[in-house]
Amino acid sequence: MVHNSQYSLLLSPLPALQAPINGSFLRQRWLNIGLFIAKLNRCKPQALLSKQIVGLMTSDQLHRLLLDNLNTAVLLLNADLVIDYINPAAEALLQVSSQRLCGSDATGIFADANMSLQTLKETLDSGSPHTRRHEYLRVPNSESAQVDYTITPLELNSRAMLLMEMQPIDRFLKINRDEALLSVHDTSKSLIRGLAHEIKNPLGGIRGAAQLLDQMIAEQGLDGETRELCQIVTTEADRLRNLVDRLLGPNHLPQLERLSIHEVTEHVAALLEAETQGNLQFIRDYDPSIPDIEGDREQLIQAVLNVARNAMQAVMDSAQADPQIIFRSRVHRSFTIAGQHHKVICRLEIIDNGPGVSEEIKERIFFPMISGRSEGSGLGLTIAQTAINGHQGIIECESEAGRTCFSIYLPIKV
Repeated sequence: MVHNSQYSLLLSPLPALQAPINGSFLRQRWLNIGLFIAKLNRCKPQALLSKQIVGLMTSDQLHRLLLDNLNTAVLLLNADLVIDYINPAAEALLQVSSQRLCGSDATGIFADANMSLQTLKETLDSGSPHTRRHEYLRVPNSESAQVDYTITPLELNSRAMLLMEMQPIDRFLKINRDEALLSVHDTSKSLIRGLAHEIKNPLGGIRGAAQLLDQMIAEQGLDGETRELCQIVTTEADRLRNLVDRLLGPNHLPQLERLSIHEVTEHVAALLEAETQGNLQFIRDYDPSIPDIEGDREQLIQAVLNVARNAMQAVMDSAQADPQIIFRSRVHRSFTIAGQHHKVICRLEIIDNGPGVSEEIKERIFFPMISGRSEGSGLGLTIAQTAINGHQGIIECESEAGRTCFSIYLPIKV
C-alpha cells in the first residue's frame, strides 16, 4: 500500500522556474519517487505504472525534472540575447550559479564574444537552427572549456527565444589525442625493433671481424696506427649498439613497488640543482595528500629526469633572466588513459619558462631522433614516454612562448 503521506511528498509543488534549486531537495524528491515506484511495482504492470507517474505530475513539473537531470547544458535566451534560464548541467559546465548568470549577456560566456554574437543574431534573424563546433567558453578560475553547441529558435507567448544546448568535448578530444599519440608511439616502437634487429646483426659481425683483425695485427707485430684503426671500428660498433639499445628502451618489465611520486621528483630536483649550481630556480608545488603509486623506481626517476633535464636545457640556453622549473603534483578523478578508465590518477607537471617548443616539432616531440637542440640526441623524451607507457600512463606536452608544461599521468590503485 502507498500511504497518503507519501503521495503528498511526491506531489508537493516544485519551486518556480526562476527560483534556485536546492540539491538536497531534489535528491529527496527523487528518493520519494523511487520509493513510490518500487511499491507500485509490486502490484502494477510497468506500462500502467509509467502512465500513473506521469499523470501524478503536472507538465511543468515533469519538464523541470527532465531539464534539471540532463547531462547536456541547456540555456534559454530572450530576443535581447540575455540568459533567462540555465539548468544545473550548465551551471556545472560554466562553474557559475544560475543567480549570477540569469539576466546577463549570453555572449559573455564565450571566449570569442564577437563570433557568438554573430551566430546568435543570425539564428534569430533566419529562424533556423545553427550549430558551432570546437568553441571555447570563459570559465572562471580554470582553463577555458571547449564545447559544441546548437541554437534552436523558439516562440514562447509570441516572444522570440533561443534554446542553446552545449556539450563539452574537452574530454573526448583528449582521449582521442592520447589514443592517437599512443598508436603512433607503438608504431614507431615496432619499426625501431625491426630496424634494431637488422642493425645489431651486422654490427656484431663487424665488431667480431675488427677484433680478429686487431689480434692478427698484434701477432704479426704491425705498426700501432693500424691497430688504432681496428680499435676505432670496435668503439664505433659499440656506440651504435648502445644507441640501438637506448632506442629500444628498458629490456625488462617494471619492478613494481609502492612509492611516493614526490620521492622521485625530489631525487631528480637534487640532481639538477647540483648540476646547475644555483643558476636555476626549482619551485615545488606538491599535493601532500597524493597516495603512493605502484612503479619501478629507477624507470620513473629516469623518465622524470629526462623530461626535467630537457626543460633545464631549454631555459638555460635561452636569454631568460629568471629561469625556473616548477614541479607540480595533483590528483584527478575519473580519468581515461589510452581508453582505460581510472578512478584516481596522479598528474605530475614539469613547467619551465623557456622559449617553448618549436611549432615544427611540437606534434612529433616524442618521436625518436626528434630534438629542438642541434646537439640533442632526440632520445630522452622517447625513452621517458616508453617508461611511462610501461606504467599504463602517458606524457603530454603543452607549449607556448614563456611556458612549456609536460604532464605525466600515472594511475593510482585504490
